[in-house]
Amino acid sequence: MAADLQSKYTKLAQEYSKLRAQNQVLKKAVVDEQGSSASLKEQLKQREQSLRKVEQEMDSLSFRNQQLAKRVELLQEELAAGEVRGKRGKKAGDSPSQQGLQHQTVFDEDLQKKIEENERLHIQFFEADEQHRRQEAQLKERLEVLERDAGQHQAVVDGLTHKYMETIERLQNDRAKLEVKSQTLEREAKDCRLRTDECQQQLKRFQAELSQQLEESVSIIQEKVPFNDTKHSQFNTLNVPPHNRRHQLKARDVAGQALGLVQDLVPALLNLHTYSEQRAHIYPRDSALEPVSPLNQRFSQHLHENAAYVRPLEDGLLRLFESITEHTVTTLETTVKLKDFSDHFTSYTRFLQKILPYQLKSLDEECESPLCTSALTAKNRELQADMRRMTAAFEKLQTYISLLALPSTRPEALPRSSCSAVFTQLAACLHGLQDSVKDVSKHYSQKATLEQELPTVTQKLRTTNECILSSLGSLTNSTGKIATFFSNNLDFFTAPAGYRPRGGRAGIDPLQAEAMLQNKSRAAAYILALRKPQPETVPYSQALSNRRVLTSSTESREGLTQQVQQSQEKIARLEQEKEHWLLEAQLGRIRLEKESQRIAELEGQLSAALTGQPPPTAAQDAPAPPGQDGEEPPELGLKETTSAASLIGLLSTTPTSEEAGDEQSREQLIKTHYMARVADLTAQLQVADSKAVHFHAECRALAKRLALAEKSRETLTEELKAAAQNISRLQDELTTTKRSYEDQLSMMSDHLCSMNETLSRQREEIDTLKMGSKGNAKKNKSR
Repeated sequence: MAADLQSKYTKLAQEYSKLRAQNQVLKKAVVDEQGSSASLKEQLKQREQSLRKVEQEMDSLSFRNQQLAKRVELLQEELAAGEVRGKRGKKAGDSPSQQGLQHQTVFDEDLQKKIEENERLHIQFFEADEQHRRQEAQLKERLEVLERDAGQHQAVVDGLTHKYMETIERLQNDRAKLEVKSQTLEREAKDCRLRTDECQQQLKRFQAELSQQLEESVSIIQEKVPFNDTKHSQFNTLNVPPHNRRHQLKARDVAGQALGLVQDLVPALLNLHTYSEQRAHIYPRDSALEPVSPLNQRFSQHLHENAAYVRPLEDGLLRLFESITEHTVTTLETTVKLKDFSDHFTSYTRFLQKILPYQLKSLDEECESPLCTSALTAKNRELQADMRRMTAAFEKLQTYISLLALPSTRPEALPRSSCSAVFTQLAACLHGLQDSVKDVSKHYSQKATLEQELPTVTQKLRTTNECILSSLGSLTNSTGKIATFFSNNLDFFTAPAGYRPRGGRAGIDPLQAEAMLQNKSRAAAYILALRKPQPETVPYSQALSNRRVLTSSTESREGLTQQVQQSQEKIARLEQEKEHWLLEAQLGRIRLEKESQRIAELEGQLSAALTGQPPPTAAQDAPAPPGQDGEEPPELGLKETTSAASLIGLLSTTPTSEEAGDEQSREQLIKTHYMARVADLTAQLQVADSKAVHFHAECRALAKRLALAEKSRETLTEELKAAAQNISRLQDELTTTKRSYEDQLSMMSDHLCSMNETLSRQREEIDTLKMGSKGNAKKNKSR
């Protein structure tokens, strides 16, 4: 308890130190922001002072302009009065009035120039005033933003300060509680010390007793036990571990159930991939009407290979089931066939990862179709998310299956304490796979319902959708059964197998299992040998004489090998003779059949001759009896017919019929032999043709893939070139814009300098004009 409280107190102190450091950083940031805001305020004050100066100058200029305007009015009035006086005193002389008029025109021109310069100065001053106002507004906005940021920072600092104060108060309260607890723990520690003293005394007494017993045991072991084979693991592997036959029968039963469930799962996956391939050829473009997009072509090609990845799952689990028998030991370390199933499942998972991007892009292509509604687009997006979830579930399942297959190859890779956690996570992953498959089935059924409402849907697409829905339903049922089966048998999977070597703590390994099974088979063979009746034995004297004969034999090993070779040659020759006599036996059988047939015909002729009736079959080869015709018997081909007459009748024979029959039978046998050979060669030729067609199709597919890869490489190189050109163009634009901005800034600075010079020059001219106007006023007053 004290250690827990101390650890909590140290954690709180660490958190407090972290928060204190963060508070210092925030304080520093606030101080920096305050300094920046103070500098901005000073800049604003300077701008306001300059603005006031400019306004004062503007007021002074407006006052001077008013004075100049009044002076102009006075001059105009004086000019008018002078003109009146000139008219009156015209008779006195024209020369002074002309001179006055000339002076007046010169003064008017100077005045007009000054007015124009004054207007230009007013315009420039107005522009400068507008620019100053804009700068002032920008600075005010920036000042407001900075003040708002400073307020936010101050609020954050206040909140952190309040939080730190609360944390400090809580820590102080915890410290007080911990002090109270420490006092109680100190009292308990005193009690514990007293108890430990008593326990130490008992321990000393027990140690003395146990040491005495240990010495006695060691002496007994040294005197009585010559060798302890359970001390070393290498020797202990030769001992026969206990065999749990009930666990083995349960393991075989569970493996059989798993095989049945996987046999239901494999057709569902095959149907799903096959009907998905069929849908890729139908929708959104029907391959019978227009070419399918390259994406769907690649997608269908990959889906066409699904059997090469799905079928091995069933085969791998079947081999695993066959390896689990009643006479084996089944643990994770001895199930070597589980590694093959794991490899097949890994290849199938990689196949799903390979087809996932094509599946997502195919759904995107369906969304880009003009007939795709917003509802169908939403369902396609949901299906994309479900496909990602299902692939992720298969990847997670593959990870756990690979972990379970590790002990069969590397027993130290997975500790036995972690096996139960792996089985539990595997059960949860199977339930997650079932949920993802359910979502896919639900969303696909909704999508199929929406597609049936489209006006352009075909019967082929409807049938394909129904097939996909049925395969998804069977897949959902199979995954649900697998998840339920695994959850029900989770206790069996996580329970210890009961196989353990004698005197050892570790589990059984494949070597121990093999040794145990060999010993078991030897024991069974020994028991069977005991049950058999013993054969008759040879007397000892006869055995000794036979041994003397064998040892005194002069036959060498070479002679025996020559005898063996001769025997082998004789056996080969006898095999050839056997085949020859088999053929002769077949020929003799055929001859016998023909002779029996001919004897039957002759018996028929004989019976007909005895009864005086015509024979049942027309004998073309038999000659007519003598007395009817005086002709001799005709010759049929090259055959010669001999006739023998007796009291019974006439018997005609053909001496070459047997030879002709033998030749025909031999030709028939040779014909059947060569026909069988031709049939075999034809079958081999058909197999070779099918393989050639398959290889040709694969070569064509590889050539197409190579062409597509070359095209994609060319397009990528072109895109890379375009990107490089775009980058160079953007860099050139950036350099030009930088140069133009620098030129504009230099021009603006020069323009501002020129404007300042013109302003100073105009101020000097205005001052000179003021001085001149004052001098003229004094002169007029003096006049």
